[in-house]
Amino acid sequence: MKVAVDADRCMGHGMCQALAPQVYRINDDTGFNEMGDVEIPDGLADAARRGQEACPERAIALDGMA
Repeated sequence: MKVAVDADRCMGHGMCQALAPQVYRINDDTGFNEMGDVEIPDGLADAARRGQEACPERAIALDGMA
């Protein structure tokens, strides 16, 4: 599964990382999620979805969701 974070839309709320720290990373220096597009293991699909749904800016897109 591919997780894509739009760094331009991210406002640094950190909800994605709070709910799914095994998937999402916040840059310690900027406070924003700048991970871009990454492949994650299928076993983290539920966590990825939780983080995506928590994003108030809708900056996270998931590909390959069943």
